[in-house]
Amino acid sequence: MKRCFILFVIFLMLCGCKGNTYTDDSEKSTYPDSPAVTRDEILLSDFSYDNLDGGIVYLNYSQKSKGYIGVALKEEMEKKVKIRIIKDDMTYTYDVNGTTMKAIPLQMGDGTYTVKIFEQIEGDQYALILTNDIGVYMDSEFSVYLYPNQIVDYDINSLVIDKSFEVTDGLTNDLDRIYSLFVYVLDLMTYDKQKAEYVKTVYVLPDLDEAITTGKGICFDYASLLAALCRIQHIPAKVIVGYTDIEYHAWCEIYLENEGWINPKVYFNAASWSLVDPTFADSGSDYTGRYDEVYHY
Repeated sequence: MKRCFILFVIFLMLCGCKGNTYTDDSEKSTYPDSPAVTRDEILLSDFSYDNLDGGIVYLNYSQKSKGYIGVALKEEMEKKVKIRIIKDDMTYTYDVNGTTMKAIPLQMGDGTYTVKIFEQIEGDQYALILTNDIGVYMDSEFSVYLYPNQIVDYDINSLVIDKSFEVTDGLTNDLDRIYSLFVYVLDLMTYDKQKAEYVKTVYVLPDLDEAITTGKGICFDYASLLAALCRIQHIPAKVIVGYTDIEYHAWCEIYLENEGWINPKVYFNAASWSLVDPTFADSGSDYTGRYDEVYHY
């Protein structure tokens, strides 16, 4: 099986990028063919059973082997509620929003995870409500990057599903699918400067339907949208949040069979494709600095 080399950067900036059109698809890759996914094969979160009482929340550990757990408020609350996921020396903290069960990723591999629930007392003060330790053994190392979660959030009724199948229709391999989905995001999206100012003081989760409908967002939205489009096609994709030499950013890592995780540069055939950096394309900059991950989802 031929080894494919990559040549574009999927680098998506939280605070300084904007959409760019890149439509040169005159040459297709020679990457090996792979079967297309059908709509019946879409992987979605499943919380149909085993909801546990977690005090002010319901918890669901039934799908931990697939790389996620579920959490939902028992009832709407004025005070904030947070869930903290801890393994070894790494900690992820998420807001618990609403009474609909949402998937929280278990992206730190096999082992013992500690789940903590906190309720707001006042301001930044929180009280610990519950602590659980759970053993996690994944069905696959890629499962967590194939299902929706709180950061890459979609369900069977989401617009992103139709778009993923529309954009990849007729394509015969994952390399061409990734490229076409990437171009779709660039063609669709325009950087939302107003939202960029707003999120300096308020944490806002990506809304994929809003991004598709308005064609606007910050780069957290760009990265989440691209990851969702790929996951729907059974292509593992991470949303990465971290630093470059310039500032705080979000970008994607995508897994390509026989290549491994592409971090953060995805190389198309070196003879046919040129470097594409959606972050600095408009300014003419060719960024070659560091990419340091802080979190991934």
